[in-house]
Order: sequence, then structure tokens, then C-alpha cells
Amino acid sequence: MMERRQLLAGMGGMAAIMAGGFTGQVAAARRWYVPSEEQPHEMTLMQFPVALSVYGDRVFLQDTQRTIADIANTIAEFEPVVMLAAKEDHTRARALLSDKVTLWDIPTEDLWCRDSGPIVALDGTGARAISHIQFNGWGGKQVHRRDAQVAARVAERLGLPLMSSGLVGEAGGVEQDGHGLLVAHESSWVIDNRNPGLSRAEVEERLLTAYGADRMIWAPGLKGRDITDYHIDSLMRFTGPNRGLINLPADPAPYGAFYTAALETYDILLAAGVEMEVIAEPVQRRVRDVEFVASYANYYVCNGAVIAAEFGDRETDAGAVAALQRHYPGREVVTLNVDTLGLLGGGIHCATHEVPVG
Repeated sequence: MMERRQLLAGMGGMAAIMAGGFTGQVAAARRWYVPSEEQPHEMTLMQFPVALSVYGDRVFLQDTQRTIADIANTIAEFEPVVMLAAKEDHTRARALLSDKVTLWDIPTEDLWCRDSGPIVALDGTGARAISHIQFNGWGGKQVHRRDAQVAARVAERLGLPLMSSGLVGEAGGVEQDGHGLLVAHESSWVIDNRNPGLSRAEVEERLLTAYGADRMIWAPGLKGRDITDYHIDSLMRFTGPNRGLINLPADPAPYGAFYTAALETYDILLAAGVEMEVIAEPVQRRVRDVEFVASYANYYVCNGAVIAAEFGDRETDAGAVAALQRHYPGREVVTLNVDTLGLLGGGIHCATHEVPVG
């Protein structure tokens, strides 16, 4: 099994980098913005993992497929779900998925639709376009011949224009409150394996344009310690205008540099005036591996519900549910055992991507 938190050397890809900003008359004439995740969805997109070159072990790959299907089937009780997979993988996927989940013939390698899937933007008229940030396997660390094309293929399927941000990176590396504020770790963006030659100011300008935002908070993050270079969405999430949740360990000792970087992000958010509530990481969890990602923050908001992880710690699991209920009143909080994703270094948010209603 190859863990997502490991640096997967020697598995580069060939995805082309789309240069330049938003192009074309349609983009120039409109103000595009990406709505917050809690706004109404037309559907949720997910990706079916199939690449043994990534997973190494067939049994673990099958376990991961079952976990992805469980998440899809759960979300499908609240809104339409589309699973992306090559036609030849549909038989295996269909055997695991409920009838409420639709399959599209869009080839995939791995499951991380947050990072390789399309970022759908709206304008004031309700029109939609794909605000495109090019995926390149987290800086060429993992094979991505298919996954690098997912966003463009979904855009074609939906009949939406593909507008280049001029950035390489992943949506899991930036968090937004839906009211003009972004937060990100520099380590995921101002880095030569994604955006060589671009300064932080240049990356910031392009991110603000891509999301239709007007304010950016940066924290340093942590380079080279996991495959994502420390994505923000496993640490903190916005839950409304200028407020959010952050996931911090009760015992920082085993986490070393990750804890130091997380606490630095927390302090920067507080200093910037963002109202933050801390959710304690589980202590008595099922998986004890220090590399395991036990993030309550890596949840997904869909129509009428919040889909979140539980880790087997009664006290902290209950605390996380209570926090989510406070921040998302009127939505059902559904928890799932997604330990397989934690072993890979991610969670439910990483595996999903919303398509907002136009």
C-alpha cells in the first residue's frame, strides 16, 4: 500500500499546464465567483479509484473502493451523485453503488475528486463555468494521466466553458468562506513543483480571481512532509462569513512539525479576526498509526446534511458532531467510518466535489 502522505517518488505525469488568466469575452464581461459549499448543489461528483500503480495492493484498493461507494451511497440519500470512472470499470463500481448513484464514462486513476475535479463558478445571472486550476499529481508525485483530464472532461460533459486560472494546484489547498475570504498554506501553492517562477503575490492574485474573492490569508504550512504539501482542508474549514472550525490534536507530541504548522495557522487566523472553534482530534481511535489523518474538519456539506468521519473515540466523535450541528443548524450530521481514507492521508471532503445549482 502506498500512503498518500508519503512522497511517491518516480511517479510523474504528463499533464499540460494551462497558462494565463481567465480568457475570452465571456470571462472578461462578467464577475465569476465560486459559491460556498453549503449553497444548493445540482450534484456531487466523485471518482472511482482503480490504479494498482498507486495502491500497490489489490485488497487495499478494493477496500478503498468500498469506502468510496459508502460515501457516495450516503450522499445520494440527500442529492444526486455522479461517480466518474472509465467504462471498463463500471461493472465493478455498479456492484458497490446504489441505484441512486449515476456513472459517467470519464476515466480516473485515483479518488481525490476535490483536487482533480472541476471548480464550478457562477456569475450574477446564474450562468456557470469551470474555474480551472490544473491538477498535476501534487507536483508530479503521483501518476495522473487520467486524473489531470477529469475537470476538462466534466466541463465538456456539462457543456460549460473551461476558464484557466493560470495556476497549477488543488482545490483542497484553498478554503473559502463564500463571502470573499480565502485561506491557504503557502507550501501548497508557492512551490516550484506547481507554480515555478510565480511569487506569492502573483499566486494570490490568480486565486482571488479564480474564486471571485477579494481577501486572502496566508499561513506558511509545511513543504515536503506529505504528498499535498499540507492541504488546508484537513486542518480547518470555513462554516460561514469569517468563521470556521479547526482540527487540533489534544496531545501535540507525536505530530511534531505538523502540529507546529497547524498552531501557526490557527494563530494567524485569530490575528486576522477569523472566529475559530477548535475540534479536538480523537485520542482513542481505531487506527493508531501516527501518519493516519484523523481529521473531523475533512467533512462534506451537501443538500440537507453534513457527511463527516467518526474514528471510534466516543468523546471526540460526539464533540465533533455537536460542533457541526452548531455550525450547520438544520442539517443532518451523518458520520461514517472512513479509516481507509485516513490511512491514505485524506478524508470525505478530499473525495468529493460539489456542482452548485446554476
